[in-house]
Amino acid sequence: MSDDIVENVSSKKRSIASCCSDSIDPSLSLSQAQERIQTIARSCFLNTFIHNTLLLPIREALGYTLAHDVKAMFDVPAHTNSAMDGFALNGAALSQRDQRQFLIAGTALAGKPYPDTVKPGNCVRIMTGAAIPSGCDTVIPQELTQCVDNVVTVGAGHQCGENVRYAGEDLAKNDIAIQAGTPITATELGLLASLGTTHIEVTRKPKVAFFSTGDELRPVGTRLGPGEIHDSNRYTLYGMLTRLGLDLQDLGVIKDNPSALRAALEHASRHADVIISSGGVSVGDADYIKDVLDEIGAVDFWKIAIKPGRPLAFGTINGKPFFGLPGNPVAVMVTFYQLVRPALLTLAGLKANPAIRFKVPCASRLKKKPGRVEFYRGVLESNELGETIVRSSGKQGSGVLSSMSRANCFIVLPQSQGTVEPGDPVDVEPFEGLV
Repeated sequence: MSDDIVENVSSKKRSIASCCSDSIDPSLSLSQAQERIQTIARSCFLNTFIHNTLLLPIREALGYTLAHDVKAMFDVPAHTNSAMDGFALNGAALSQRDQRQFLIAGTALAGKPYPDTVKPGNCVRIMTGAAIPSGCDTVIPQELTQCVDNVVTVGAGHQCGENVRYAGEDLAKNDIAIQAGTPITATELGLLASLGTTHIEVTRKPKVAFFSTGDELRPVGTRLGPGEIHDSNRYTLYGMLTRLGLDLQDLGVIKDNPSALRAALEHASRHADVIISSGGVSVGDADYIKDVLDEIGAVDFWKIAIKPGRPLAFGTINGKPFFGLPGNPVAVMVTFYQLVRPALLTLAGLKANPAIRFKVPCASRLKKKPGRVEFYRGVLESNELGETIVRSSGKQGSGVLSSMSRANCFIVLPQSQGTVEPGDPVDVEPFEGLV
């Protein structure tokens, strides 16, 4: 990351009150927070990742991001061919009013073309994918003909050029087949193979170090003492990060201790491209993230005008983006999907397009005061009339994971929105577009 970007973060840090300040409300809007984070993510990509590529066999490239455009080196399909099993013939001999008869001159198979020019009045039995013989420009499906001995009868009403796939119809030579920034999925593997490509250049995957903070956290499978809870956030983060196909480093649980936090953050900044923590970003006596970041990094310590997830620390440590997410489980997921995920996509060389949103009637009453964007957990479903509606998935506390598990979307209520009554239209953001 360039020094001017880091300095810019430092100056913003001095100009914005911290989460600990009660003198003014320094909450950023969600869009302001997203824009700041994307500015640094784009700078990191341009300075670090755009030139840091790997040349991989196409199978090993699955899950990576294409670094450069891939062009077709020949027409796709390479030859004009049949889209059906049937009979290839010259369409000029067909009639719109009467049936016509053709003598079968031979057979064309996929990979075994008919070698001669088809004479007028003749046709060739042809299979799907076989090259159209010379002298032919039309294929009549087998089921629309009558064949007796070696003579084919074709009814009236057919058009010249039916059921033919032309050379270059999919891609012409030198067309861009796959654009840079495209994630390599099963579809891209097939397309690359169809082009005869053996290796492609891809962007290196960002390395993400993540950990939880808190003296109260205990590993799963252990008995809990008074005031203790199992560490669920790290598992949630692991799941969300794994779905993005990133290189992960799980640093475990870090105690509420400044020295331990400092050591974890410094280690992560040396070995990872992005650092994510959960917990320790509030204003409690044992929340040390801010103090440590003030010592070793440049940070804007934000209150963001969203619910859940208002407290969130974002900045850089040794030029590496740092996200200090809240400790409440649902707040972790909301802030990850709305703020962290788009930045990680940008670092991976992908387009961080806005999440898909659309309006549907809400079947539940949702209490809200204007002032911040709120993310309710919802269930998109069809009512008895077949109309798409959304309802609350249950209790909406920021620590209630069960209603998150039952949900399949966020109900997104804008900053100016008040209470929603049953039947009111609301914006929904399906989880499928996020995960």
